Amino acid sequence: MVRVDKLDLEIVTPERLVLSETVDEAVLPGAEGSFGVLPGHAPFLTALGVGEAAYRIGTRWHYLAVAGGFVEVLRDRVSVLAEICERAEEIDEQRARDKRKEAEAVLSRGRIGENEFRKAEGSLRKALTRLRVAGHLRG
Repeated sequence: MVRVDKLDLEIVTPERLVLSETVDEAVLPGAEGSFGVLPGHAPFLTALGVGEAAYRIGTRWHYLAVAGGFVEVLRDRVSVLAEICERAEEIDEQRARDKRKEAEAVLSRGRIGENEFRKAEGSLRKALTRLRVAGHLRG
């Protein structure tokens, strides 16, 4: 068996290729929780959740905000088809703060329908993820 010491990581959305890099490690938000992938990982397929994706090249970590889609893990490759993916430098922090406030206002109203609750909760999770990812640029 050939030793695998790097991963090819590719992240695409319906609009564009966001990332195509050879990396040492990747951490992704699965629908059931975050998971890490190192070279030689056992293959699997899973749903992508809402959250922070990270990858490491050498000692440097890079971060993206992702939401929805699928992840395929192979021994030497991780392929992500995401509904939403933004690099830290692409995030409009003011817009994310505004979306967080809007979602919090809906959730604090009390008696709301299940659909409205789910929509506001999803919007809040995306906004918080964007703010966390953008915060990595400031250290």
